Amino acid sequence: MNSAQVEGAARRAANSRTLERLARLGLACRGVLYGLIGFLALQIAFGGGSGGKEADKTGAIETVAEQPFGTVLLWLMVVGFAALTLWQLSEAVLGRGEVKDRVEAGARTVVYALVVATLLSLLLRGDAGSSTDENSRDLTARAMDLPGGQFLVGLAGLGVIALGAYWIHSGWRKRFLEDLRTGEMPQRARQLAEKLGMAGYLARGVIAVAAGIFVVQAAITYDPDKARGIDSTLRALAGTPVGPWLLGVVAVGLLLFAAYCFFQARWHRL
Repeated sequence: MNSAQVEGAARRAANSRTLERLARLGLACRGVLYGLIGFLALQIAFGGGSGGKEADKTGAIETVAEQPFGTVLLWLMVVGFAALTLWQLSEAVLGRGEVKDRVEAGARTVVYALVVATLLSLLLRGDAGSSTDENSRDLTARAMDLPGGQFLVGLAGLGVIALGAYWIHSGWRKRFLEDLRTGEMPQRARQLAEKLGMAGYLARGVIAVAAGIFVVQAAITYDPDKARGIDSTLRALAGTPVGPWLLGVVAVGLLLFAAYCFFQARWHRL
C-alpha cells in the first residue's frame, strides 16, 4: 500500500460516522468535566473547600469515580476522549485548514490524550495521577534546567497569556459560533449557545491569563514553585481584593461553558 492509499484510508477513517458519533460523546464528556471543575471551584469560593479535591480535571475525574456506576461512566469517557484525540489528530495531520487551525488541533490532541491517560490511570491503577499544579511545577523545574530555560519558561508563560487573550477575544467576538452548524439550530438554541459560549470562553480566558502570569513570575524569580495549575490559579483568584466573588463568577462561567459543550456535542462541525 503506497502513501496515497494510506492517506486515503486515514481520511475515510477520520470521516467515518462511528468516529463522529464517538467524538460527539467525547464533547459531552468534556462538558461533564468542565461542569465538575466549575462545581468544585464554587465550593472553594463559597464553601471553604472542595471536599479535599482539586478544582481541575484530576479532581473532576475523581468525583466521577465516586458516583454510582462511576467505573462505567469513566470507561465511556475513555471512549469519548479517545475519539476526540483521534479526531483532532486527523485534523492536525490530514486537515486542509490553515496552519493556525492545524496547530490548534495538535494542541487539543495533546490535551485530550492526557485526559485519556488520566482516566486509564485511575481505572487500571486506582490513581488519577498528578494534579495540574504538580505537573506545572515539575514541567517548569525541568524546563529551567535546560540551557536558556528561564527564557523558555517566560516565553511559555507569555504563550499561555496569549492563549487566554485569544479565548477572551473569541468569547467577546463570538468567534466560537464558526464551529457550530448554526444554520441547522433553532433560533432559541442558537441564542442560548451564543450566551453560554461567550460566558464560558471569557471564564477560560481569565484562568489562562492568570496561570500564564504565574508562569512568567516563576521565570522572573527563577522559582518553579510559583508556577500554578488550574486549581491553584482558581484559589489565587479567591485571594484577590474582591475575594471569593471573582472566583465565583469564573466558576459560574465554567459551568456555563460546560452547558455550551453539550450544544457542541449536538451541532459542532465534524
